[in-house]
Amino acid sequence: MILYHYTGAGNNFLIADGREQDCSLIKEADCIIALCADFHTDGLMILENSSSTDFRMLFYNPDGSGGMMCGNGGRCIVAFARDMGVIGDNCTFRAPDGIHEAEVISDNGALKTVRLKMIDVHGIAEYPDGVFLNTGTRHFVRRVENIESVDVEKEGPVVRHRGDFAPEGTNVNFVEPRDGRLYVRTFEKGVEGETLACGTGIVASAIAACAYGIAPSSENGGRLHYDITARRGDALAVDFIPSMGEVFEATSVYLTGPAEKLGEVDIVL
Repeated sequence: MILYHYTGAGNNFLIADGREQDCSLIKEADCIIALCADFHTDGLMILENSSSTDFRMLFYNPDGSGGMMCGNGGRCIVAFARDMGVIGDNCTFRAPDGIHEAEVISDNGALKTVRLKMIDVHGIAEYPDGVFLNTGTRHFVRRVENIESVDVEKEGPVVRHRGDFAPEGTNVNFVEPRDGRLYVRTFEKGVEGETLACGTGIVASAIAACAYGIAPSSENGGRLHYDITARRGDALAVDFIPSMGEVFEATSVYLTGPAEKLGEVDIVL
């Protein structure tokens, strides 16, 4: 079986084409854990047929868990679908959190830029040390100063396993606004460590920044745009329309960033 290796802002993934081949073995937790460890990836995805959209996306964490959305993975599987001739510039696909729209806005061969529509956010839970929200995956966002000095590997697990978020736990994001953009570091559950970027965490951080009253990088007709730098420094951006009613909402949410094919690997199961 051939697996395809993609990266989105430093998040590395293995992707299998499940349209015509049996992928049941690589859906097993032991196999996912072994493959992610062997190839040092942050997750495994399978592209499957869908009767109502262009394709279906299955996503699995390196610990074998699934059932959640991955924003960087979503951009990568869109790039993969484009490379495989499944889609053109635009598509819809079904993910664990619902149906997503996406557009390939630039295509330079192996490297593409993808604008991905994420789910709307209805409500944010405020805590003394941050805010909690769901952007397809559960996220806690904390504003910090001097983000480079934060011990993510120490502070992240404390929040990730806190009773407030049991039993599922939560991803944990640390955000610093500086020079008109957001700098973000993320501790990801399932990976159980800091990753170079987290798409749903990038989205959560931008929406939380709005809730914190942090000015966007730009605004156009009520649509806020936040430029974001993750650990590797890739150009990432989130734009959405906020609603400051009784319940905070963010609608028409988009994540834009790179997706790049690194290569292929042939495995024997």
